[in-house]
Amino acid sequence: MRDEAVPSRGDPTAAARPANSSAGECGVKDQVSRSGSPTSPPGGDAGRAGARGDVPRHLAIVGPTAAGKTALAVAVARAVPGIELVSVDAMAVYRGLDIGTAKPTAAERAGVRWHLVDLVEPSEEFSVARFQSAGRRAMAAIEERGHRALLVGGTGLYHRALLDDLELPGRYPDVAAALDRAADEGGLGALHARLAALDPVAASRIEPANRRRIVRALEVTIGSGRPFSESGPGLERYGRTRFHQVGLALDRDVLDARVAARLDAQVAAGLLDEVARLRAAPGGLGRTARQALGYRELLAHLDGERSLADALDETLRRTRAFARRQQRWFARDPRVTWLRADDPGLAVTVARLAARDT
Repeated sequence: MRDEAVPSRGDPTAAARPANSSAGECGVKDQVSRSGSPTSPPGGDAGRAGARGDVPRHLAIVGPTAAGKTALAVAVARAVPGIELVSVDAMAVYRGLDIGTAKPTAAERAGVRWHLVDLVEPSEEFSVARFQSAGRRAMAAIEERGHRALLVGGTGLYHRALLDDLELPGRYPDVAAALDRAADEGGLGALHARLAALDPVAASRIEPANRRRIVRALEVTIGSGRPFSESGPGLERYGRTRFHQVGLALDRDVLDARVAARLDAQVAAGLLDEVARLRAAPGGLGRTARQALGYRELLAHLDGERSLADALDETLRRTRAFARRQQRWFARDPRVTWLRADDPGLAVTVARLAARDT
């Protein structure tokens, strides 16, 4: 392995030194439970043993948005035979949400098999449970072909759903419907206050403006009779997995600059027109899809609620904050091997790891 790309297990800041980049949290933690081994210490054997001896080892590339995960995954898939890419992005499942989600381009899809992209219409609701089910089917098909999966994307809970086979909390449709009506009639502030009274831990982890997460937390708390935050210790456990995880680390100022440059490029590529087309399409954007970074802000602009400049400023702010949360989320997993995202030899290093882990 190249000297400049010495991996760091369990510490993204070590891979990004000499500067002290802060690690940050991939959205709100949907609480889940998991069957498996107990917490493994950083640097231990967690993740090195396959669950089934004859199944080849899979890979995952994690890290904050704009770190270069997709480009790296494509390079590895083209360099190592038998690699198929599995998108792990909560918004890339929606057809038509292309530019703002940084979905793989036609060039990045050429000659590479991708899974879990463009699964549903933007008017549909999509959950981690649906993603897990689709992911299991994709993984089974990949293994049936004797190939290996490379998971790539920044939705932390979706990664864990596949890596650790999480058991997800139940659904209570009648409760959820009543909560949605309450949100429409009384506003999110009242719902968040209700969650704070019933489950202050969950409320502290959820942004007051995040309707979907607030409703989901209350749905589980009310429907199950247990606090949402207690419905699963699984996210705190990091047991064995068939995946070798590689994390991309960047100094904060570099990441901030990349986020800004990518937003500029997305606007130049027609992001506003894309949002306008989706808004005008039959069914429009559903409750979940309309929360995507950039889409929510530009929808508000098209509805006359804010200027274009203000919408783009807010998109930049939210995206940078999201990147911090992603960093914190992935930094908690001691099974991740952290590498510098700006290392010129990164693709060669990861391809060698992929070729070695058979």
